[in-house]
Amino acid sequence: MPLDSELFISQTKAIELHQAFEDGRSIVARRYRTAQQSTKPEMVKSMVKRALNAGIMADYLLADAWFGTKAMIRLTQETALVPVLRMKKNKMKYRMNRVVHGETVRRELDIQALYQHSVRKNWEPLRGQKYQAKTLDVELNLAETKESEQWVKVRLLFVRGNAGETQSTVGKHDWAVFLTTDTAMSPAEMLELYSMRWAIEVYFKEAKQHLGFLKEQSNHYAAYIASIHLTAIRFCLLVMAKQTQGFGNIAQARQALCSNSTDISFAGKLWHVFRAVITGALNSLKAILGDAVAMMMDAIDAHIQCWFSQGLQLDTKTLRLEALEINDEPMLCR
Repeated sequence: MPLDSELFISQTKAIELHQAFEDGRSIVARRYRTAQQSTKPEMVKSMVKRALNAGIMADYLLADAWFGTKAMIRLTQETALVPVLRMKKNKMKYRMNRVVHGETVRRELDIQALYQHSVRKNWEPLRGQKYQAKTLDVELNLAETKESEQWVKVRLLFVRGNAGETQSTVGKHDWAVFLTTDTAMSPAEMLELYSMRWAIEVYFKEAKQHLGFLKEQSNHYAAYIASIHLTAIRFCLLVMAKQTQGFGNIAQARQALCSNSTDISFAGKLWHVFRAVITGALNSLKAILGDAVAMMMDAIDAHIQCWFSQGLQLDTKTLRLEALEINDEPMLCR
């Protein structure tokens, strides 16, 4: 479920405001300044802390390689969260400690060097999984300057897929690496936790394709903020529908609601055709029925309107039952 949002404004591709905000103290004006002046790690830090301060109980922080940085690991230490991050294959140095003839030998290597030194020929199968893995316990200096070193123990998990039916060997670049500060975490547990991050991709797919994410015609910054929040509200409504109506996933809830809306819309258009036919038939009997024709049409219209209200669940009975259910709903405490 979406908890918070920030918009990052690039310094190189930013679109200037058409006009200044009427009130520089307004929410949207303050958010615009934050988007201009803050870095992405600073935004993430603020969002995580706001969520925790709001009462969201969390144990882990999951992030893809875009946020596999020292800043994110420092954030987890400040907030007592356990990071499970996918890391880039960049030049970030990790320190290996080895005991040779009773003395500790330290070497600082980047991910590629660690792979060549300790992983490439030492893959181990993951029981029950179509992956091979290798864990390394190393140290990482989280300090920004060399003067104040801050070494912490981290576990690196190297993972690659097994050779499939269409390939006899796994490519030399077909591997990924994950990091956690919990050095007792097993490879299977780390992958299971990280897989939960896929829900973020599901959210953005739904948001972009079906929930109108940033599809407003206005390009004003305030419209962007409103669009993000309206999309989040729509998604939360789908989550509630999924939970209360027993759908298997968010997409099923959305499809059921869209199908119901389409059926009602089609029925509404079809009724106009039927009404014209009925009116023509009754008008031909007007000489016999007299003023009863108008009364009959009013009665038919009233019944049809009632049917549409029930179809949209906007009739009085449904609304009152819904109100009673809300008032009588038990409180769940964690």
